[in-house]
Amino acid sequence: MSAGSSRRLIALRLPPGEAFVTALVEAWAAGHAVLPVDPHAPAPAVESLLAAMQLDQPVDPDVALVIATSGSTGEPKGAQLTRAALDSSARACHDRIGRRPDDVWLSCLPWHHIGGLQVMLRARLLDIPVVIHERFDVERFAGAQATLTSLVPAQLVRLLDAGVDLTRFRVILLGGAAAPAALLARARAAGAPLVTTYGMSETAGGCVYDGLPLDGVEVRLTERGRIAIRGPVVMAGYRCRPDLTAASLSDGWLLSSDLGEYDELGRLQVTGRADDLIITGGENVDPAQVAAVIARHPAVAEVEVVGIPDDRWGQRVIAVMVAGGTAPSLAQLRDWCRELPVAARPQGLVIAPRLPTLSSGKLDRLALRRLAEVAD
Repeated sequence: MSAGSSRRLIALRLPPGEAFVTALVEAWAAGHAVLPVDPHAPAPAVESLLAAMQLDQPVDPDVALVIATSGSTGEPKGAQLTRAALDSSARACHDRIGRRPDDVWLSCLPWHHIGGLQVMLRARLLDIPVVIHERFDVERFAGAQATLTSLVPAQLVRLLDAGVDLTRFRVILLGGAAAPAALLARARAAGAPLVTTYGMSETAGGCVYDGLPLDGVEVRLTERGRIAIRGPVVMAGYRCRPDLTAASLSDGWLLSSDLGEYDELGRLQVTGRADDLIITGGENVDPAQVAAVIARHPAVAEVEVVGIPDDRWGQRVIAVMVAGGTAPSLAQLRDWCRELPVAARPQGLVIAPRLPTLSSGKLDRLALRRLAEVAD
């Protein structure tokens, strides 16, 4: 695309389907960039997003797509992706998972998130047929004729609970949120051909498959264990936010907020988020480590750990869990966590029917904190 002030950012508030594809292609042909907008979002949320993305401002050279991302905490920010980044991601994906003449993609993730949109973009770039579902539906998914699809953990749970045969797929990319080890084991025992992915809007989607970077992608850990990524899939910066761009990009490296480590095979494992660290009574507590211990309890189906403000301790360690049997009391849970330092043992417990998630499948951290605030 050519540079210039005539390049505009076009907001597309359309569901997945041919109308969206046509509008996207027309915008790109005219030299503009596209901002996908959740077609089901309430008006105030859309107004806030459009204001933050400043549609009246020109678009930087070569930017083709702006994906709104705020994780789960705060003001929307727009990850600016070039066509080169999108194409590199699509090709690297198929270089890793391969391609067969009978391949068909099934799209059942929302297209205002990069994970869903990339399914369509891969299919178009590589001329692979794609079946499009506007919304995820278990029965419709079960009847779809496809060999490739992309899911988030919450969808995988629903499919397994319904007994859907997943062995007919050649590859199921699983990303968008960390998948518990128990879920991965259950799915693989059912014959699901899973490939776990790690990435974000800022990397044009998944760029690490089963712990190994895609071709052309570099990954390193900082001294404090934060994951940094470099390669052709990395964004050009944040829309109209040079401050955020400068804080996130340096010498081509994107500094994420995720913490990681390498396993004995040299595969990247995401262990938590740097901004989730809980400081209670002057002690640092890793919520992911606490959650991992609690998750081993036989009556715990799902669990997240979060810190909430406390006048005495600075923060309190709160466990928000979904019970898979008779839920333990707080005292019983603290006793279960006796292998942890005293400061890391839960100081509050909330039993919830489900963990709150965003439409992307990622944990809704704002909603989680609201739940934690009513802990016993």
